[in-house]
Amino acid sequence: MKPNSGTLVINIMNGGKAEAYEGVYQCTARNERGAAISNNIVIRPSRSPLWTKEKLEPNQVREGDSLVLHCRPPVGLPPPIIFWMDNAFQRLPQSERVSQGLNGDLYFSNVQPEDTREDYICYARFNHTQTIQQKQPISVKVFSMDSLNDTIAANLSDTDIYAKPVTERQPILLTPTGSTSTKVELRGNVLLLECIAAGLPTPVIHWIKEGGELPANRTFFENFKKTLKIIDVSEADSGNYKCIARNILGSAHHVISVTVKAAPYWITAPRNLVLSPGEDGTLICRANGNPKPNISWLANGVPIAIAPEDPSRKVDGDTIIFSHVQERSSAVYQCNASNEYGYLLANAFVNVLAEPPRILTPANKLYQVISDSPALLDCAYFGSPKPEIEWFKGVKGSILRGSEYVFHDNGTLEIPVAQKDSTGTYTCVARNELGKVQNEVQLEVKDPTMIIKQPEYKVIQRYGQVSFECIIKHDSTLLPTVIWLKDNDELPDDERFLVGKDNLTIMNVTDKDDGTYTCIVNTTLDSVSASAVLTVVAAPPTPAIIYARPNPPFDLELTGQLERSVELSWIPGDENNSPITNFVIEYEDGLHEPGVWHYQTEVPGTQTTVQLKLSPYVNYSFRVIAVNEIGRSQPSEPSEQYLTKSANPDENPSNVQGIGSEPDNLVITWESLKGFQSNGPGLQYKVSWRQKDVDDEWTSVIVANVSKYIVSGTPTFVPYEIKVQALNDLGYAPEPSEVIGHSGEDLPMVAPGNVQVHVINSTLAKVHWDPVPLKTVRGHLQGYKVYYWKVQSLSRRSRRHVEKKILTFRGNKTFGMLPGLEPYSSYKLNVRVVNGKGEGPASPDKVFKTPEGVPSSPSFLKITNPTLDSLTLEWGSPTHPNGVLTSYILKFQPINNTHELGPLVEIRIPANESSLILKNLNYSTRYKFYFNAQTSVGSGNQITEEAVTIMDEAGILRPAVGAGKAMASRQVDIATQGWFIGLMCAVALLILILLIVCFIRRNKGGKYPVKEKEDAHADPEIQPMKEDDGTFGEYSDAEDHKPLKKGSRTPSDRTVKKEDSDDSLVDYGEGVNGQFNEDGSFIGQYSGKKEKEPAEGNESSEAPSPVNAMNSFV
Repeated sequence: MKPNSGTLVINIMNGGKAEAYEGVYQCTARNERGAAISNNIVIRPSRSPLWTKEKLEPNQVREGDSLVLHCRPPVGLPPPIIFWMDNAFQRLPQSERVSQGLNGDLYFSNVQPEDTREDYICYARFNHTQTIQQKQPISVKVFSMDSLNDTIAANLSDTDIYAKPVTERQPILLTPTGSTSTKVELRGNVLLLECIAAGLPTPVIHWIKEGGELPANRTFFENFKKTLKIIDVSEADSGNYKCIARNILGSAHHVISVTVKAAPYWITAPRNLVLSPGEDGTLICRANGNPKPNISWLANGVPIAIAPEDPSRKVDGDTIIFSHVQERSSAVYQCNASNEYGYLLANAFVNVLAEPPRILTPANKLYQVISDSPALLDCAYFGSPKPEIEWFKGVKGSILRGSEYVFHDNGTLEIPVAQKDSTGTYTCVARNELGKVQNEVQLEVKDPTMIIKQPEYKVIQRYGQVSFECIIKHDSTLLPTVIWLKDNDELPDDERFLVGKDNLTIMNVTDKDDGTYTCIVNTTLDSVSASAVLTVVAAPPTPAIIYARPNPPFDLELTGQLERSVELSWIPGDENNSPITNFVIEYEDGLHEPGVWHYQTEVPGTQTTVQLKLSPYVNYSFRVIAVNEIGRSQPSEPSEQYLTKSANPDENPSNVQGIGSEPDNLVITWESLKGFQSNGPGLQYKVSWRQKDVDDEWTSVIVANVSKYIVSGTPTFVPYEIKVQALNDLGYAPEPSEVIGHSGEDLPMVAPGNVQVHVINSTLAKVHWDPVPLKTVRGHLQGYKVYYWKVQSLSRRSRRHVEKKILTFRGNKTFGMLPGLEPYSSYKLNVRVVNGKGEGPASPDKVFKTPEGVPSSPSFLKITNPTLDSLTLEWGSPTHPNGVLTSYILKFQPINNTHELGPLVEIRIPANESSLILKNLNYSTRYKFYFNAQTSVGSGNQITEEAVTIMDEAGILRPAVGAGKAMASRQVDIATQGWFIGLMCAVALLILILLIVCFIRRNKGGKYPVKEKEDAHADPEIQPMKEDDGTFGEYSDAEDHKPLKKGSRTPSDRTVKKEDSDDSLVDYGEGVNGQFNEDGSFIGQYSGKKEKEPAEGNESSEAPSPVNAMNSFV
């Protein structure tokens, strides 16, 4: 045992075995007043036994089956840490499919061919003995179905049965077994529950608590959610916890009944008791636990039942009652509260003491306060029995009572609002049955300090003079000090600022003097202040005066050269009608940065000499620049050079920071000193660091020519105290200030909990979540990211490529808005916390649905099959229905020659229809159609089309009735009729063919036998040209107008009616394609699908005139 100490040292470094000292130790401290004892201290030697030798058979498993590789480590003290590695000492990768259980076994939910290997090795690390034990390697061979069938095919006949293919299986639990189990954990410990399942596809594990919720902020999921971890458990965490393993084929579950027991913990621990002879008192020892602990008492380390009797004490369960104690009753009592899970032990000293009062506050202590502020007068005391305290004012004053005084238990007298008449002598009297003592203190109440004339707002012209007043009144016994500030900072070090007793005067005011000036008056007891604003305006210019920049100063001279200073003088150049406001002095360091000029200082324009502060180890040259309102002069010629001596660095690097780039390092950076700041050769940096709030020594390194140092092996994201000190060949810079940095961040550990979604409308939702505990962020909290994506449209039930969207919410925000959602759709989202390292795990996916909205317009509207009195409408459903379609709305109305609209007809069409035949329409009439879709929310955007019915063959219009309403027929201008246009087009086509033939004949140099052909054939029609000789062949009706068909386009319905007359113009004029385009081709303006084009300003819906058609062909 150490001398003069109660510390017991057991040293086995020089021999001896640890097992010899195994046992339970207890310390007892004793004097004439009693004996105190410590808690039991258990000493057990650490053990790291070897693995039991065993013969391991190779594991041959079929693909898709489950597998468990048992570790069964030796029992050590403390228990070892288990991990699996391969022969290359690389950790085996783990996933939802392959993971290590709490018992150290390696579980495969289903094996895959890539699991085949011969070096599954289980390692046990015994930290206390710093040893690692290795199990023999385990071999696993996975047979795939393809290779197994090839083997069977090579050895069996065709009639034999092949191996069954890999089949999917619903989950079964590998651990724990059965449907239920129990778990007992102690209060305050960490509860770990585990479920590992087999199945194909790999099951996913979910945890719930029956009849309650998992505790927020204390619940964590580990090992791919196979392990449920609840920290700091309490009795409220008892209950049934269900783990559910689920895949697409089904689920399996297991219920773990958790009971939380508790070692004893204090409710009221016994406290030391000081009694005087004859007094009564109690010692109370109350503890709780599960099961409820037993309370036992000891006196001076001996069970109270066999301790010497004391008639003044009585034990009543968890309480000892003392009555009329005597000095011999002093003792140390121990309370022991124990159950099967532990015990508590507390010592309480019962000291029976007879002491007359003593006052500990110094006599005649002086207290000074300002009027109308509180005054606290101390009277610290001691005595047994506890003395009573009374206060008096004056030598013969009466006892102080009343609401204007507050009497504290520690004897202090408080006067909440002290007045001038509170000044005086106060007497504190402490008395008990053994005596009385008193002490006097003095109180002085001073008048408050006031500013009776405050500074006022001023507007002054540039180069003028301004004065601020600050007249004060104060207690005559207090000495005030007046301080002037500009913009809450010290006044500039400028001779133009003159501080008087009651004022501040600024001479030759410049624009830089603009700002707020504050007068602060301080005394030892109080402080007051007042402020005013100064605004500087330009002085009115003098006309007919030319202003220019000043000429540069000249004749620079250095005098009074010292190690750290030199005096520079110069002669100013011409002001050029604008007074010089200031001179700027610059310097060049010819040793470190030749040719580079730096700002040194500046002085008022009235000053031509300046004392310059210099740095060691710099070769100085100086130049001066004059400044006036117009601008800066050219620099003066440089002065002579002056080299200063070397010295220790005066300053340390700035901007020192500590930010980790990896979870296990700390990167210390700083801004290096400039060359002239080194003060001498051999500039280096001493980098020091230590972990904050840990009793640790500084660690230091010395580096050179760098501005960064990386500390490796640090804990993740802990604060460090950092300092960087400069040094050179002559010594160190002053001790640097410490900065706080942090080691590297790691990804957050937990996902936000209690994610809730509130759908506001069909395109907007609001998401809420609970913030994660800051200690799990493992870095600087930057915010939260919400990932959300559309799963499917509820109206189509078809999945599509998932495009995840991300919204970031900065800071510790716990809600956010999700805009731009699609109506009537199912969405999923999750939330992740973000730190400087990256994102944490995602919260469980939350599913929400948006309500219906109005649909988009139908995808198309096509009008086909025009007849004399009917049109066929076909359409496509909306690209975005945004809900369940209830119907389509069709509106149409006729259009006359002047583009006037007729009456509007509306038809509602069931949502499952995709076409409609409109009958009883007017002949040769154009109609405009408006078409849209509807959901229960309302109508969507409409699509419009136009079409025209055809004229009857006789060219006579008959009245017709459309959609139940009479529609008047109308006469059509012959120039707009299809048959007339067709005739004109035929004539133009014939002329075009003649021109082409003439051109071909001319190029070939042949003759065109028109006369012979006309004499041989009565038919005047142009004849087809033979391909071999370039002459015209015989005309035949069987050719079915081939030349004409080659020169025209097929109608929009892609058919030519051969049963019609070859000579009829209906095929070209009054059929579906009733007009020619300007290029001579047919158009289907009023049939089929019409492409929407912007309308021209002068465009007419009527057909072009025959003359225009002819011109376009020619």
